[in-house]
Amino acid sequence: MTEDQVTTGPARQVLPAEERYATELEFLAAYDDDRRPPGWLLTPRAVVTFVCGSGGEALELPRGRDGLPARLKIEAKFVGERALVERCVVTLAGERGLLLVGEPGTAKSMLSELLATAVCGTSALTVQGTAGTTEDAFRYGWNYALLLAQGPSRSALVDSPVLTAMRSGRVARIEEITRCLPEVQDALVSILSDRRVSVPELAGTEEAQVPAASGFTVIATANLRDRGVSEMSAALKRRFNFETVGPIADAAAETALVRRQATAVVQRAGAAFGVDDAVLEALVTVFRDLRTGRSDEGWDVERPGTVMSTAEAVQVAASLGVAAAYLPQGDVLDLVPGHLLGVVRKDDPADHGRLLGYWDGPVRRRAEDGSAMWRRLWDLRENLR
Repeated sequence: MTEDQVTTGPARQVLPAEERYATELEFLAAYDDDRRPPGWLLTPRAVVTFVCGSGGEALELPRGRDGLPARLKIEAKFVGERALVERCVVTLAGERGLLLVGEPGTAKSMLSELLATAVCGTSALTVQGTAGTTEDAFRYGWNYALLLAQGPSRSALVDSPVLTAMRSGRVARIEEITRCLPEVQDALVSILSDRRVSVPELAGTEEAQVPAASGFTVIATANLRDRGVSEMSAALKRRFNFETVGPIADAAAETALVRRQATAVVQRAGAAFGVDDAVLEALVTVFRDLRTGRSDEGWDVERPGTVMSTAEAVQVAASLGVAAAYLPQGDVLDLVPGHLLGVVRKDDPADHGRLLGYWDGPVRRRAEDGSAMWRRLWDLRENLR
């Protein structure tokens, strides 16, 4: 271990958005100093720019600020409709709950993190919804050592991330809300309606009611595949504005995103990303065909039961990059069928046959049209057995 490692500790794999984009956030706060909702770090317009980027244009500060660049290009972090992001920002500015729904792997969590970071400066006030999540995760708990020693008191109270957000006027995030049991979900109904939390144990004190400070709101996410797991009550649904996050529509944009994120994964693994662009394009094409049930040529494709998401495509591309860097064994394209098989086998065994059917359909037809890339993939059909 080096002296630097002893002093600073091991490097973190992933930085939270507030640290990763700290310069952009500070720059945008200085660049757009127009009015903003109470408690907001940035103006609504700057929040949209932070998430969607500045369109390749370098923004320029009207006057010099110490420690900030005079000009800065804001990168696009979310690939999707700008109108969707604008609706999300309007919802949050109105202090209404926002629920992002969609298929797994459509960047709902990433969008939630980016929005919370740009609005209040932190994405850390997060509850991960599971079947084991209790009401304490939305309200409060107790430090039982202090509770036994002192009785109910403010110092013995343990705030949940939601209660912390209420006290400070920030954004609370709830991931996979439909994985929580209905009776746990419903703890949010009064929070989003009354904008306060009652603490009966502290009755007669100032802490018996915790009101929400200006700026408090909630961003939740839910997978469409989880409908029926723990269906939200009608009362809770009414407290949220629903926004559906769909798959990336543009193939070139999806390929660029897969390349960018896979490159970051391989670089964290200590290597350079060495997967050819043509291989990435073929990989993304396979995912898009199987996801939509139709190829760009108009050929029907039987969709597998598993979700062929962009997130899965990133993981396959990253695996190809790591293999090319550390276990080079000929053409990296030869590894594609095996990794695809690993993806489609996750849910339904019958998806293996659907992947073979895709190979016997679009892959074979493209090979017959003379594409060397698809000809090689067709020759690798035996690797799917």
